Amino acid sequence: MPLILPYGGDTPKIDPNAWVAENATITGNVVIGAKSSVWFQTVIRGDVNKIIIGKRVNIQDGSMVHGTYGRNDTIIEDGVSIGHRAIIHGCHIKENVLVGMGAIVLDDAVLESGCIVAAGAVVTAGSHLESGFIYAGIPAKKIKPISAEQAQIYLQGTSDAYVKYSAEYKAQE
Repeated sequence: MPLILPYGGDTPKIDPNAWVAENATITGNVVIGAKSSVWFQTVIRGDVNKIIIGKRVNIQDGSMVHGTYGRNDTIIEDGVSIGHRAIIHGCHIKENVLVGMGAIVLDDAVLESGCIVAAGAVVTAGSHLESGFIYAGIPAKKIKPISAEQAQIYLQGTSDAYVKYSAEYKAQE
C-alpha cells in the first residue's frame, strides 16, 4: 500500500478512480482527481502548501511535488503528464501540458494549457510559458511551436496511455 500520511490536520483526498503505486508517498493537504495516477517512488508533500491534482494527470516514477511555505499552492490541472524524475514546486500547470523527464518547474511559474517542457529543462521561478510551444534548456526558453501531430502524440496521447496503464494496474489489485 502507498504511504498516505496526515499532516497538520490534513489527510490526502484521493479519488477512488485514481491509482497510486504501492511505494509512492503522499502527505498532507493533497487532492487527487479521478483517473489520475501516481507512479513508483513518487513523493507528493502537501505539508507546507496545498497540492491540487486534477483528473487524468499522471505523475511518473521518481517525481517530487512540493512547494515553499508562504508561497503559492501547487496546482496541476486536468490531462497533465509529468515525466519520470521531474520536480514540480509551487507552480500552476494548466490543462494538457507535458513536463518531460527530469524537468524542474519552480515556484510561481505558470505553464499555460497545451505547452511542452522538454526533458531536463528548468523552468525558473516566476516564468510564464505560453500555450502551443515547446520549451527547452536551462533556463527553459521557447524553442518552437507544437504541431497538431505533436499535440496529439505528446499531450493527448501520453495522458490517454497513462490512464490505460493505471487501469491495468488497478485491475490487478
